[in-house]
Amino acid sequence: MKIIKAGFSGGGLGRGDGSNLAPDLVVKHLESVYSNEDQKRCVFEIEELVLDEKNIEESHALIEESVSKEDKAIIIGGDHSITYPAVKGFSKNNEDFILIIFDAHPDLMDDFKPPTQEDYLKVLVEEGVVKPENVILVGLRNWDAQEISYLEKKQIRFYTCKEIFEKGIKEITKEIIIKITKPVYLSVDVDVVDPTEAIGTGYLEHGGLSSRELIYALQKIKETNKIGMCDLVEINPEKDVNEMTSILGAKIVGELCDF
Repeated sequence: MKIIKAGFSGGGLGRGDGSNLAPDLVVKHLESVYSNEDQKRCVFEIEELVLDEKNIEESHALIEESVSKEDKAIIIGGDHSITYPAVKGFSKNNEDFILIIFDAHPDLMDDFKPPTQEDYLKVLVEEGVVKPENVILVGLRNWDAQEISYLEKKQIRFYTCKEIFEKGIKEITKEIIIKITKPVYLSVDVDVVDPTEAIGTGYLEHGGLSSRELIYALQKIKETNKIGMCDLVEINPEKDVNEMTSILGAKIVGELCDF
């Protein structure tokens, strides 16, 4: 499996500073993932992108180009703005696809050019890179009024942590899988996990998924054999304790490595 290290925090609006350090630590901890829960040992080919923290456009262009050359890969960021160029790169080989995002926030705030971690999804929708009906957001629990309005306007499907708690992760995952009829781009923002398990991130939002719930959902989505590309973002080693969030990141990558 190809891993693309996209250590970029220039789109984090200051809250992502330090996330550029995550790829190295996650890859380091992958050495301790002897096999995943499907008893498979993954062998990785690593590509490290050299990105300029002060030049978002150039860095995003490099990510887009790198992803567009791959059939399958795991991109390790970096702040969530890297999903914008990665999805654009994926879309060059997949005209119609499902975008599944695990995140505490919908990231639909503004419409910056270039996009940041707070509005990359809005820009992808507005530019027509992904159809709003093909977007599925999972784990939301903090949002602005304008984001709620945009979700309603575009009829984007989302699952809040409240709904997940009430229905259970198994039922929610079944509902997601039913909608997977096309290739999938999967994005995992580590802040979807409750900060008691993932404190090393820029936005701490209590009441999140457990790591077990997240891993269960990812494993089931992987079983559809529809994942074409995925990313892991918003791990911030500078805010972490005992590298526990980077270790969780390695666990997530290990479980996804054979999609």
